[in-house]
Amino acid sequence: MKHTLVRSKIHRATVTGGDLNYEGSITIGRNMLVEANILPFELVHVNNIDTGMHWETYVIPGNDGEVILNGAPAHHFKKGEKVVIMALAEIRPDEIEDFEQIVVKVDELNDILDVQELSLNDYL
Repeated sequence: MKHTLVRSKIHRATVTGGDLNYEGSITIGRNMLVEANILPFELVHVNNIDTGMHWETYVIPGNDGEVILNGAPAHHFKKGEKVVIMALAEIRPDEIEDFEQIVVKVDELNDILDVQELSLNDYL
């Protein structure tokens, strides 16, 4: 058995644009990717705080501060809206003790305010 947990989260990022004609994905600034330990091409979940829309797609790195929804999700995520971007991990029960979640909090310009590492043990 494995548990699926959120291993990294970029919290309350601001959408900076959209490109309907792109083939798909989300462009995220390298500054946020590095701090959240999210890799290019990694699958992420994107929740729109303003509308409740949920989307899954893969990451491509962009310029610092960018959060651009490409392809179809550009219909559902508009410039200025707030999103939560999450990367998941599947872990075995014997890995729970060592599991830590990274939470990257950003301001309105997607500049990093705080990076937290939360231990699952703090909640058990």
